[in-house]
Amino acid sequence: QVQLVESGGGLVQAGGSLRLSCAASGRTFSSYAMGWFRQASGKEREFVAAITWSSYNTNYADSVKGRFAISRDNAKNTVYLQMNSLKPDDTAVYYCAASSRGTGYYVPIRSVDYDYWGQGTQVTVSS
Repeated sequence: QVQLVESGGGLVQAGGSLRLSCAASGRTFSSYAMGWFRQASGKEREFVAAITWSSYNTNYADSVKGRFAISRDNAKNTVYLQMNSLKPDDTAVYYCAASSRGTGYYVPIRSVDYDYWGQGTQVTVSS
């Protein structure tokens, strides 16, 4: 069992930056691939970024490539999402998730491949 708690969301102007954190409980955190997803009002949840258990590989949605960076610190049981050059279209509830289906190289990008989810943190980008 893994419990996930996101933090770091808030209101920011377009062009600004935020760093989201996701703290995980459980001693097996380092064995899970970790991902970030988001859901805007009235839209389906979408993949944002993911990272393998060892940080060897990452994957990003095309809409955030070059602007967002995912990282993790297994010693702190925490995964991060650094978000730069934010746009109003980035406004959404952001969720972190843990997947047991990742490998040393492969990171899942489908939400159905993730086993545990956090409650989400709201990110609002004003124009």
